[in-house]
Amino acid sequence: MTPDFITGPLPLWAEIITAVFAVLGAAFAAVGSFGLVRLPTFFSRIHAPTLGATAGVWCMTVATIVYFSVQGYNLFLHAVLIALFVALTAPVTTIFLMRAALFRERQKGGNVPPAPIEEQGGD
Repeated sequence: MTPDFITGPLPLWAEIITAVFAVLGAAFAAVGSFGLVRLPTFFSRIHAPTLGATAGVWCMTVATIVYFSVQGYNLFLHAVLIALFVALTAPVTTIFLMRAALFRERQKGGNVPPAPIEEQGGD
C-alpha cells in the first residue's frame, strides 16, 4: 500500500524543473566548495562557500517546492523556512568569522585593511 502523498509520476514539465534546479543547486554548492579549497587565503576563501551554500539552498528549495506541490496537489512552502534560516544565518556566521580573522591578523601585526579606528586618527 502506497502512502497518501504519493500519487504517481510527475508531469514532464515538473520533472524538468525539479531536475534543473536540483542540479543547479548542487553545482552552486560544488563551486562554493571548490572555492573554499582552491583560493589561497582565508579572506578570499570565506566568500565562495557562503554564496555557494545560499544559492544552492535556494535552488534546492525551488526544486522541493515544485516537486512536492505537484505531487501533493497543493502548494508546499515548508521548505522556504529552511532557505530563510540559511539565508539569515550564513551571512551572520561569515561576519563573525571575518571579524575574528581580522582581529587575529591585526594581533600578529599583519597589514590588513581597514585599520581599527584608533589607528586611523579618528576622534
